[in-house]
Amino acid sequence: MTDQPLASSRAVSENSIAVLSLLGIGAYLLLRYAFDLSDQVYTLSLNAALNSIAAELYRGQAVVALELLQLPLLAVLVLGGIPLLYQLLVKFFHGDFGADLLAGLSIVTAVLLGEYLAGSLVVLMLSGGVVLETYAVRKASSVLEALAKRMPSVAHRKSGDQLADIGTAQVAIGDTLLILPHEICPVDGTVLEGSSTMDESYLTGEPYLMSKVSGSKVLSGAINGDSALTIRADKLAIDSRYAKIMEVMKSSEQYRPNIRRLGDQLGALYTPLAVVIALAAWAMSGDVVRFLAVLVIATPCPLLIGIPVTIISSISLAARREIIIKNPAILETIGTCRTAIFDKTGTLTYGRPSLTALIPATGYNEQEVLALIASLERYSKHPLSRAIMLAADKSTLALLAVTHIIELPGEGLKGHVAGKQVQITSRKNCLEQHPDFAEHLPPMTGGLECVALIDDAYAATLQFRDEVRSDSSSFINHLKPSHLFDKVMLVSGDRESEVRFLAEQVGIEHVYFSQSPEQKLALVREETDAAKTVYLGDGINDAPALMAATIGIAFGQNSDITGESADAVIMDSSLLKVDELFHIGERMRKIALQSAVGGMALSLIGMGFAGLGYLAPVAGAITQEIIDVLAVLNALRAAIPPKTLSDF
Repeated sequence: MTDQPLASSRAVSENSIAVLSLLGIGAYLLLRYAFDLSDQVYTLSLNAALNSIAAELYRGQAVVALELLQLPLLAVLVLGGIPLLYQLLVKFFHGDFGADLLAGLSIVTAVLLGEYLAGSLVVLMLSGGVVLETYAVRKASSVLEALAKRMPSVAHRKSGDQLADIGTAQVAIGDTLLILPHEICPVDGTVLEGSSTMDESYLTGEPYLMSKVSGSKVLSGAINGDSALTIRADKLAIDSRYAKIMEVMKSSEQYRPNIRRLGDQLGALYTPLAVVIALAAWAMSGDVVRFLAVLVIATPCPLLIGIPVTIISSISLAARREIIIKNPAILETIGTCRTAIFDKTGTLTYGRPSLTALIPATGYNEQEVLALIASLERYSKHPLSRAIMLAADKSTLALLAVTHIIELPGEGLKGHVAGKQVQITSRKNCLEQHPDFAEHLPPMTGGLECVALIDDAYAATLQFRDEVRSDSSSFINHLKPSHLFDKVMLVSGDRESEVRFLAEQVGIEHVYFSQSPEQKLALVREETDAAKTVYLGDGINDAPALMAATIGIAFGQNSDITGESADAVIMDSSLLKVDELFHIGERMRKIALQSAVGGMALSLIGMGFAGLGYLAPVAGAITQEIIDVLAVLNALRAAIPPKTLSDF
């Protein structure tokens, strides 16, 4: 991002000011202690000698010495205070009347009144706030650091019989790589040789070991099992799945939330109130030092630090839940969205077909036909094969021996199963070969289908639909009562029959089908003009709609374009994670309000004591530092996962 170098240099500058402030204040306190001690000893000796002239001379020297003792504090105010005041003036002339202007007013007042120690403490508070925030960022970065440590730096490249270790950055597309047992896969690729299992849970959230054989896809970051695999690199290391996670994590983590809408709203009330209290204390007592004491304790660090730390901590919690927050601002607004818009495929469905019906012809048994078909389909890579195998497995059918397998494009799959010739083909191909079968085939419905022939006789029609997520219905039905959504919509480019079938399954009333990306975009813009919207999708055609919605949430990283367009990315494509994101946002706002309002309440109590003369400026500054620490500690709670983050 273009503002990163500026933000980084500013952080370094303010950290340096914090160190300077500590050294200056420490030097002043040490010198003052040493001076007070020598003053007491010398005064005792003078009194003992009753030497009044020498005593007067010493007192004159003491005044000069006290002025010299102020030099470390003056250095803090000149070298540290002036840069901070310059930054505040720039914000002021740009129309940013934030609560941190109170701190600038405190520094100026302290210098005018000669209260250099109090002014130096305010400089320390302002610059020290950045140190605390940097620490919080570092804590929140632990997820990113863990990701970085897991990424292998070396790959084993095969060239004939030769094996050479190269840096992962040197891996080229098409390279043949060897993954040893228990190693982490360096790039996305395809298995060429070997058979093993891989733990992809760190990437996908699925707590299963995934079988890998020749032709299987492997993901960078997955942990290999007990056997070596030879793979072909399909992507460069920087373009692989794991690197993309790192990239999105880094961009979201480095996006320092420089707009604190919640803080600005509270500061608009807090700043004038603090100034009024300070002026009242001055007017009622006639002591301008009380004005300074009130301003010092009013320095609004709970607003300046507490809210950003809460946001950063929430980003950390979300990352550990496989949710990448790319735009931190959504954490403040997600609880106020009132319209939810869903894409269909891959969002409310798994994006994979499931066998919904097997309609046998007269004289055929459904289970027997399924056993014959599944026995043949286990040798096919057709997308429908998996659905058939799952159906057979669910029915606990024993698979039969198969011979003479042939799979030709456009003709389907043929083979001999238990002495019978079985063919799986399309309705169109079936009718071209056997026009007389038309009267036996059932009417066409929405979704996909295939036809089974046994010994050249029509045996069955298999119907498939995109498999509905098991949690889609419960998730949709809890949005209104739990998250106060007024409207839930289903918007898809699929056919009407498919979209309406899904809408009935999950309970969505507002349905839009056969929508082009342009139509989706126009629809989302219209809805967003009426109310704040959340859009959920996972395809490239969802990218414009994701950007047009108030909040765009992408499922997985099937498309780099979709991931870049979204405000948040759900790495583990699960509606449960979407609900967790809602709760993380709502929880973030509550904790931020606790830190900010609680800190301001304590500051107001302190202002009362300062206005009545019970807290001097220096004591007020120390009290404010204690309040700051309490606010930051409470803000860091946002990174601690609660017992539950979902309610459906």
